[in-house]
Amino acid sequence: MAKSRSRAARPAWEGHLRLSLVTCPVALFTATERSADVHFHLINPRTNHRIRMQTVDAETGKPVERAGLVRGFEVSKNRYILLDKEELDAVKLESTRIIDIKEFVDASAIDRIYWDEPYYLAPAGKTGIEAFSVIQAAMKKQDKVALGSLVLHQRERPCALEPRDDGILLTTLRTHDEIRSSAGFFTKSLPKPDKGMLDIAEKIIDQQEGKFDPSHFKDRYEDALRELIERKKKGKPIEAEEPSEKGDNVIDLMAALRNSLKEGGGRRPRAKRAKAARKRAA
Repeated sequence: MAKSRSRAARPAWEGHLRLSLVTCPVALFTATERSADVHFHLINPRTNHRIRMQTVDAETGKPVERAGLVRGFEVSKNRYILLDKEELDAVKLESTRIIDIKEFVDASAIDRIYWDEPYYLAPAGKTGIEAFSVIQAAMKKQDKVALGSLVLHQRERPCALEPRDDGILLTTLRTHDEIRSSAGFFTKSLPKPDKGMLDIAEKIIDQQEGKFDPSHFKDRYEDALRELIERKKKGKPIEAEEPSEKGDNVIDLMAALRNSLKEGGGRRPRAKRAKAARKRAA
């Protein structure tokens, strides 16, 4: 179950949503959170004090105050064009405060590799809420995804908007230049699979067929970190497990596939046993 948004949540962006001549004030909220992650600080083990990072001039080695620093673009080695905040603020784009809907497409038309960060787009106040409702309802009825752009974190990002519950899910999109070609990563000529092996593999897939349930996804590394921290708090000894040895033995692929099929694909039986155990516990 997804966590509900706190009423105190601050918007990541505020502005207007525009469809042709119709506009309405909106607020953008991050749809994901990392607050539950385990975070570490750098500690001096001799004093048990936290380490403070210091901004240092790379040439003189002397510390400098962050407040007086400006941004620089390197035009050649050790030569920079300096830009202060006022000069950067002078680069004004209309989309800094407007999400302009440019066109509508089917969601399936957007390659999944382009989807990036999700945000919730909601009406900002009572003014314009009717216009927001009309835009959202029209998109839902037509079953279309809107494409637009907005300036977020000092970058203009293309975005996709789709109805979700009583609001709109806005997802930033990666640009074409950000996507690497797969040509250098995939083998150009895969061997043709043996028909018998392919049939067994398809049967294993049928055995493992299920419904997407994100509540089953767990970060086992985070859980292991928390368990490690708890053991340290209680003064229990920490013993590293011996890594499993993986040799270069030649695997009989057909035998492995047949054994997987006999075991029901591997994961399904364990899932059923876990479900039965939960029922018994209840």
